[in-house]
Parts: sequence; C-alpha cells; structure tokens
Amino acid sequence: MEREDFGLQWLLELHGYIVNLDHGYWWKAEAWLVPPSMLCPHGVRYSLTLHNEHNTRIFGYDNAHGIKTASKGKFASRIVRDHVHLTSSDKGHPYEFSSATQLLEDFFKNSEEIIKRRTKR
Repeated sequence: MEREDFGLQWLLELHGYIVNLDHGYWWKAEAWLVPPSMLCPHGVRYSLTLHNEHNTRIFGYDNAHGIKTASKGKFASRIVRDHVHLTSSDKGHPYEFSSATQLLEDFFKNSEEIIKRRTKR
C-alpha cells in the first residue's frame, strides 16, 4: 500500500507564492500536477527557489529540465529531472524525490542554513 503524501497539497497551494525574508532574501514556489510519466513519475512539476537581495537565484530544487549526471555513482550517466542547484551558477545535481513533504522540508531547512551562513560573513 502506497503512503499518502500529505505535503503534496501544501506544495500545490504554494504555487505562485513569493515570500520576502530578512536581509533581502526571498523565495518563490511553483508547482502543478502533471500526468505521471517516465520523466516525472511522481506527477508533480515544481520549482522552489531562494533568491538574494539582487534577485539572483542562489539555491533551488526543480524538475523543469533534465541534467546529465556524473559517470559514477547511483545516477551514473543518466539524464535526471529532479535536481538541486547549490549555487547561482551550477547546472544542477541529482535530487532523489521521495515525497513533496520531504522536498519542502529539504528546501526550507537548506534555505535557512544558507541564509544563516551568508549573513554571518
């Protein structure tokens, strides 16, 4: 029996939200249901991004485009859709989507850590 993903409704309800944070940081959420497919087996397209005071994305999770993986490891030489951007310039690193709940938890936890680290400089 498959477990219900209680965070899915919350993720979908965040679609279009932009939230301003301290020190000029802000985040944006986009999410909508799509038919499950090989490219999107969980049936949700999403983009959760954290931006700085210059409106530059500094971190985010999305599945808007595929990324080619490294030639070694779990995702060896595959194109994956779910990924995380750890800096403003990286092309993305594989993210193993397990649930919308976990995605939201990962995004908000990592965003908080990034802001703390950057504001201590």
